Amino acid sequence: MEMNYLAILAAALSSFVVGFIWYNPKVFGTIWMNEIGMTDEKAKQGNMLKIFGLTFIFAFIFAFMMQVLTIHQFGALGMIGGDNTKALPSYNAFMTDYADAFRTFKHGAFHGLISGLFLALPIVATNALFEQKSWKYVFVTAGYWVVVMTVMGAIICGWK
Repeated sequence: MEMNYLAILAAALSSFVVGFIWYNPKVFGTIWMNEIGMTDEKAKQGNMLKIFGLTFIFAFIFAFMMQVLTIHQFGALGMIGGDNTKALPSYNAFMTDYADAFRTFKHGAFHGLISGLFLALPIVATNALFEQKSWKYVFVTAGYWVVVMTVMGAIICGWK
């Protein structure tokens, strides 16, 4: 099983597309800005190269890990220690039969959605509780991650 770096790159870039839509002032951007106390003036003071550059690096890392959450064959690869050149013939026979099992955009989206609901939402909500943020903030921020993980999961799992 090989890494599909083109799918990982596309998934990382998808987080920007979702973000540009999600955080648009006509969607949830104004709500989010109000909830965190952000103003247009303050936003313009940020170092956009640093913000978007690091965001891309983090999105790439995140997309890289989405493979493990959405592609079942990574479990089989893990069972042999991650090096398929050292696997018994039974592993190769299994992968011949099941290499593309559940490798669809729909299945990846499902696993991405479930991962978003059961990973991103609790993480964002826990931080928000301690930061004393509103539930609006939780739903806007966690909602973004649930959508991103759904889209990333679809791309990662379905792109062969």
